[in-house]
Amino acid sequence: MKTKKQSTLFRLIGYTKPYAPLIVISFIASILSVAVSILIPLMTGYAIDYMIEGAVNFDKVFDYICIIVAMIVVGAIAQWTLSASVNSLTCKTVRNIRNQLFEHINNLPLKYIDTQRQGDIVARISSDIDQVSEGLLQGFTQLFSGVLTIGATLGILFYLNWIIALVVLVLTPLSLCVAAFITKRSHKTFAAQAVKRGEVSGYVEEIFTGRSLIQAFCQEDVCQEDFEKLNKELYDCGFKSQFYGALINPCTRFVNNLVYASVGVVGAFLALQTGSIELKVGLLSTCLTYANQYTKPFNEITSVITEIQSAVAASRRIFALLDQEVEESDSKNQVLEHCDGTLDIDDAYFSYVPEKPLIQGLNLHVKQGQKIAIVGPTGCGKTTLINLLMRFYDVNKGSISMSGKDIRQITRTSLRDSYGMVLQESWLFEGSIRDNIAYGKQDATLEEIMEAARLAGADDFIEKFPDKYDTLLTENGDNISQGQRQLLCIARIMLTHPPMLILDEATSSIDTRTEMKIQEAFYRIMQGRTSFIVAHRLSTIRSCDVILVMKDGNIIEQGNHEELLAKQGFYYELYNSQFANSSAI
Repeated sequence: MKTKKQSTLFRLIGYTKPYAPLIVISFIASILSVAVSILIPLMTGYAIDYMIEGAVNFDKVFDYICIIVAMIVVGAIAQWTLSASVNSLTCKTVRNIRNQLFEHINNLPLKYIDTQRQGDIVARISSDIDQVSEGLLQGFTQLFSGVLTIGATLGILFYLNWIIALVVLVLTPLSLCVAAFITKRSHKTFAAQAVKRGEVSGYVEEIFTGRSLIQAFCQEDVCQEDFEKLNKELYDCGFKSQFYGALINPCTRFVNNLVYASVGVVGAFLALQTGSIELKVGLLSTCLTYANQYTKPFNEITSVITEIQSAVAASRRIFALLDQEVEESDSKNQVLEHCDGTLDIDDAYFSYVPEKPLIQGLNLHVKQGQKIAIVGPTGCGKTTLINLLMRFYDVNKGSISMSGKDIRQITRTSLRDSYGMVLQESWLFEGSIRDNIAYGKQDATLEEIMEAARLAGADDFIEKFPDKYDTLLTENGDNISQGQRQLLCIARIMLTHPPMLILDEATSSIDTRTEMKIQEAFYRIMQGRTSFIVAHRLSTIRSCDVILVMKDGNIIEQGNHEELLAKQGFYYELYNSQFANSSAI
């Protein structure tokens, strides 16, 4: 555990290497600040001695006052420089970590994203990195300055009076032992707190995403109970971690006050003595100041241990995500410069979990321009097949070829550029309607965007907005209807004119009248393009060239609409059951 913690810290420190000049400036500023704080008490002691030895030597006292004032100014400048450089170092370091983390998430395979709670991933890139920022800032500033102060103070105490220095040195391990004892026990609680914080964030994100369904099923009370349970667990972890963290400061302060009192007693005794170990009153005052100054860094260091512990725990969660394997690089693969629309699946096997086989021995040969419909009951493998075509997942055995080339030998970018994909769940971002339609073709002109919207049947409602194509959409397009969101997503694909199409329940959220318009638009855009259509409503796929009927990961029937009905098999049952249900309604 210790080695893992140390490796996390060193790895975190490694992100500061590009900003070595800022680190050097911070070191210099810290050394100046500590040097000033060490020398001021010494100058003060000398000034006091010139006040109590017979007549006050005003000239000497004034000289020391000037020196002290100059030191205060230098110390203030050094402290400001230290804060500014450390702040800059921390912000730039955290910015790089966040950029790297976001880039890494973009390159993670879909199979990892599918198994994680989205809210937990969001928590790692937001609150966990913020925790690292706070811990790194306080830890770097106070830890280095504190250690430097402790070493310099102890050295000057030995220079002034070795007896008092030994008193301080002998009592130092007591403070360290107290801090180490508490810190060791608080680390586990802070790690648990970081995990629970991610779980709470994930649950909140999940609830907000499905808030309409939660209200529709009247599950508010259940969600509240579940949240309170998670929140209670987070409270318990937080309480324990803060309890241990709160113990550090008062315990070390008790030891530090003991050190201060011991120095006062021993110093007073020495001040009354004569001989080689005599201690002047001014230097006694200096030693008392140093005793307090010596123990103060312990308080400062231990006071930020809670932040450091949280930063380490948060860093471990961040690095755990960064250590996830990204998609294998395909830079050496061929770029598919021309897609002729042919596709071949030969003896393909795939399963998400080894012990649960899904697709087994799948064979499919698609000609250019064919419209392929994929139907079947829920869980039969329709969406899985689409994921394999797009290489979101790779087959475990067998091969999938596009234009005669194994898609594993083609770059993912050129492969996915060959497809236009409209999903059942629409995705829009916060921005104008124009920007959302042009997402796949950033350099599209307004005329091209308007033509795509017209083909998708989206121009009717867009023109009704006061700002038309400059109308701003909220996050995920919540200020327009689900059907309108889907129309914009369809227009987005129509703008790119890809050689192949994937329509995964693309009209499921659109009313019947609008669906008829969309089907006409799809018919136009699918002319000459190979198209894969996943559909539950079988009435929408009658005109398809080939209908694949899937069950338990296998294609059990294949043919056009008339041929499959004539067989009176599984497709015949599905088709008639839908129309029977429609008639009953």
